[in-house]
Amino acid sequence: MAKSVAGARVGVALIGAGMIARTHVAALSGLHSVAQLRTIVSRRPERARHLAEHYDGQAPEFSADLSAVAADPSISMAIVATPPSVRKGVIEQLAKAGTHILLEKPVARTPEEALDVVEICEREGVTLGVLFQHRMRQPSIAAARHVAGGMLGNLGLVEIAVPLWRDQSYYDELGRGTYARDGGGVMITNAIHSIDLALSLTGPVTRVQAMTATSPLHEMEAEDFAVAGLRFANGAVGSFVASTAMYPHRTEVIRLHFDNASLRLSKDGLEISWRDGRTEIEAADGTAGSVKPLSGGRHEWHQAVIADFIDAIRVGRKPMVTGRQALVSHHLIAAIEASSRTGRPVDLAC
Repeated sequence: MAKSVAGARVGVALIGAGMIARTHVAALSGLHSVAQLRTIVSRRPERARHLAEHYDGQAPEFSADLSAVAADPSISMAIVATPPSVRKGVIEQLAKAGTHILLEKPVARTPEEALDVVEICEREGVTLGVLFQHRMRQPSIAAARHVAGGMLGNLGLVEIAVPLWRDQSYYDELGRGTYARDGGGVMITNAIHSIDLALSLTGPVTRVQAMTATSPLHEMEAEDFAVAGLRFANGAVGSFVASTAMYPHRTEVIRLHFDNASLRLSKDGLEISWRDGRTEIEAADGTAGSVKPLSGGRHEWHQAVIADFIDAIRVGRKPMVTGRQALVSHHLIAAIEASSRTGRPVDLAC
């Protein structure tokens, strides 16, 4: 049975104190009226204590005892930001204790493991949400509004480009870029955000023809380059290119070409090029500038996802992205990998 979320502030535990933890702590600081960060769980709590400096409120406790945190009735939800290799066990323990779970992407290393995670939470009656914060960017919200509005016409062509750079030191971290820890390379670790955002606007993919590779620029087990031709359920076609070997580091871009206009969507803004010659710029981010890899990004997008999740568990509705909805991105990544292995197209069920 899920824990109660009564009271003015929801007690939150952050599970994992790695690279993204500071962003979560800052995001929770901005939600002090509805949430209280009570505990940060890390294998080495003494190394995580610096995170308290980024929390605007009563300092959280630090613990290595997940079972105690799961059993704590004052903690109704947990943000899980551990490596994918240990996700399933963590989630199972939290879910059995009735703790609602907001999960950093990916759900797990494989679609099969991700489905297990989803079914564990459904069986235990707790809400599972996934942190795809790119959907909370103002340009993304504006794009979704235009797509839903119907004025663009039918979608004909899709371009998804994820041109990133990671130095070798990024992959020198123990287990990064391996199937055992991460479940893969650039697609599941980096490009999955753009994949989720694109599919939320285009609808599902039905066929993939792909190639993946590890470039000579990195020493790693999984892919640092992926390219695929896509066919969508609505009849559109498209392309997907992602890499962490593209220097200099640039921002991800999604282009959608409709009957009446084309959209160019990035974190910096939404550009609409109408067929009659008009160009509109919407939701431009005034802070746009040089892109810094591994900067952690802006915490406001995480904050918006966390706020949505808290509201969802309070009123009993679905969060912005449920665990089951997140499976769609996992299946597309798996199809790209399978097509690359066989050299043949792979069909996906809608």
